[in-house]
Amino acid sequence: MKWYIKSFNELTNLELYTLLKERTAVFVVEQNCPYLEVDGKEPESYHLFAEKQGEVVAYLRILPPGVSYPEASLGRIFVKKECRGKGLAEELVKRGLEFIRTELKEKSVKIQAQNYLHRFYRSFGFQPISDIYLEDNIPHIDMLLEE
Repeated sequence: MKWYIKSFNELTNLELYTLLKERTAVFVVEQNCPYLEVDGKEPESYHLFAEKQGEVVAYLRILPPGVSYPEASLGRIFVKKECRGKGLAEELVKRGLEFIRTELKEKSVKIQAQNYLHRFYRSFGFQPISDIYLEDNIPHIDMLLEE
């Protein structure tokens, strides 16, 4: 498995196409949730992904402060269905948080988590800061990690 973290301008056309295709497969098709998955924040974001045998198996988007929230943020987090349950999600989030701390020099991270994953995010220190609400018909909760 090989890990990459790239700014938008560092992505090749094929990498960008593949990342957007995989995100749509998970967030629109798998979750049966028609919404505008490509939201215009990609150019301002960093893209962390893992490839195994030339296939993207895990991804998250790192948003600097001011893009989605005053704090830095992680979003569009996924592990391909056939690769779940093997610790890849934990490694993905750890790598994303490490980049925010070391490269962006940020201490606060806000996420909009699907509610069924709130325990997973609590394991990294995230705390709920909102009530549960529906976003695209899926229960979500806002969470904050502060150091």
